[in-house]
Amino acid sequence: MDELFSVSRPRREIAPGAVHVPDWLDPGEQRELVELCRDWARPPAPMRHTLLPGGGRMSVSTVCLGWHWSPYRYTRTAVDVDDAPVPPLPDRLVELGRRAVADAYDDPAAGGGYEPDTALINFYDRDARMGMHQDKDERVSAPIVSLSLGDACLFRFGNTESRGRPYTDVRLESGDLFVFGGPSRFAYHGVPVVYPDTGSSRCGLTAGRLNITLRSTGLA
Repeated sequence: MDELFSVSRPRREIAPGAVHVPDWLDPGEQRELVELCRDWARPPAPMRHTLLPGGGRMSVSTVCLGWHWSPYRYTRTAVDVDDAPVPPLPDRLVELGRRAVADAYDDPAAGGGYEPDTALINFYDRDARMGMHQDKDERVSAPIVSLSLGDACLFRFGNTESRGRPYTDVRLESGDLFVFGGPSRFAYHGVPVVYPDTGSSRCGLTAGRLNITLRSTGLA
């Protein structure tokens, strides 16, 4: 839903190494990424609901670029979908990742040294959730870059020791950037709520939320 009045949302460090930058993507960049995500979601190696080892199914739908993630490893083919080769990570996303790290940390050198090699793109419908978890299947501790498109959500950013408190709840809206690295790289985090019909029509996504996360696997 388009807002009649804009509300200032300042850049904020949520925890050491964890930074929220509201409205980082302009409307044109958001539309571009939404259209690209539609293309990336198609076969081969299409978007799917990931099956968990215990027999459950994730409520979000996921498609991968660069490396394919399935619990709890990375592969070059979509081993749990159609075994097709995973499309390469586009240069456009690498460039966005470097810019994101530089802007979040106000450190051009950190951005220039960021080498993402995979993207996990999650689609949340109004009922989808993401439980508290750590991103720890990578072999290096480079920052995670998260880009939000479409409906707003409540993003819960926790501590590195457990899924419980203390944690901080952050509302992420379309165009927002969230980067976490350094001492917060292995913090638990999740999405307990998506707010339906809160996205702007300007981004090109009429319903649901897309989340693009960029990361470095450390794999050859």
